[in-house]
Amino acid sequence: MNEFDLGIIGAGPAGYTAALHAAANGKTVALFEKDNIGGVCLNKGCIPTKSIIHASEIFKSIQNSQNLGISVENVTLDYAKVIERKNQTIEKLRKGIELALKNSKVTVIKSEAKILTPTEIEDANGEKYKVKQIISAIGSRPKTVKGLEFDHKFILSSDDILNLTTLPKSILIVGSGAIGIEWARIFSNFGVETTVVELAPHLLPLADTEVSKRVERIFKTNKIKFYTNNYVEKIDNKVVTLSTEETLTPEIILVAIGRQPNSQEKIKGVIYIGDEAGEIQLAHYAIKQAIEKTQNIPYRKDLIPAVVYGEPEIAWVGKREQDLEGEEYKKSMVLISALGKSHCDNSTEGFIKLLIQNEKIVGAHIVSKEASSLIQEILIAMQNDITVDKLKEICFAHPTYSEGIFEALFK
Repeated sequence: MNEFDLGIIGAGPAGYTAALHAAANGKTVALFEKDNIGGVCLNKGCIPTKSIIHASEIFKSIQNSQNLGISVENVTLDYAKVIERKNQTIEKLRKGIELALKNSKVTVIKSEAKILTPTEIEDANGEKYKVKQIISAIGSRPKTVKGLEFDHKFILSSDDILNLTTLPKSILIVGSGAIGIEWARIFSNFGVETTVVELAPHLLPLADTEVSKRVERIFKTNKIKFYTNNYVEKIDNKVVTLSTEETLTPEIILVAIGRQPNSQEKIKGVIYIGDEAGEIQLAHYAIKQAIEKTQNIPYRKDLIPAVVYGEPEIAWVGKREQDLEGEEYKKSMVLISALGKSHCDNSTEGFIKLLIQNEKIVGAHIVSKEASSLIQEILIAMQNDITVDKLKEICFAHPTYSEGIFEALFK
């Protein structure tokens, strides 16, 4: 029988990170993956979506470049090539992970795996593996809802949408979490008539309410239609009727209402991490879980940053203003349009908002170019209990977006 210190099932961010860190600690590791290395994040989520977002933003920028003194005629879009580049990006990154696993002497078994006991795994060929510990990280799949079951032609999942090689003339996106918002931006940038339906009172319902309202304003500016407090009542011959009785006739529908863990019977003694664990469904959270389990490095579950990509980026960490209702707190806010760099970049939309209690930042909410980087500066201060007065002592470079954080400290 094959024997290893650690058996890991699933080679997404949680699984391959656990494998690499365990191997670095001198453990022998068997990593099982029935599909492609990299999991949903690399193959069907974070990476491909960001690749397409980048193309869509360049396309839109070229079309709006006249006020920068740049005139471009006959701008054309070959969406099949956008997808081709996306696939090349995935392959390049996947090969990088595969090489890292090989160099770390992780044994990769390309097979479905079944947990027999907390110390025994069986692959699809009936081969058995004896291990001291099992980590299961088999990820998640797109969530569906009654009446919007995927047919992969008219009603699509976030997996399906990545494989389109031609753009529709119109699309209805059901759900306005990160996936829904990002795809709405992509299709709108490419000139597709885009409509979003959200059950909650605001778009991006997990965000601070002020962020949600700003997203709604940005969508209106970009002519993205949206319906809040609403849902799909019925679909009849491709005519969509909403709960408020409006009717829509989109060419396709993207159902983006979140993801559900790939469930299997939980076995005592097995460690479950990543999306399968059913907690925070973010790749960076899965990575932190993997490092904690293999390197014993702790993390703060209440300080996991969230980022929504596109122009402008949206990022937050910690408490939202609605979470502080009834408590004493201070709100500091700086408009991005107050920063010189934003005018140079023609990216003046958004704000930096800090929520402060007892002279420490307890929440940060950013709508801005580079928000994904800005949030990390604030997160480091929050996790290390650095007071506002101490942060005021730091010199921020000018002109930058990060100096907006410095300005907010004095509001």
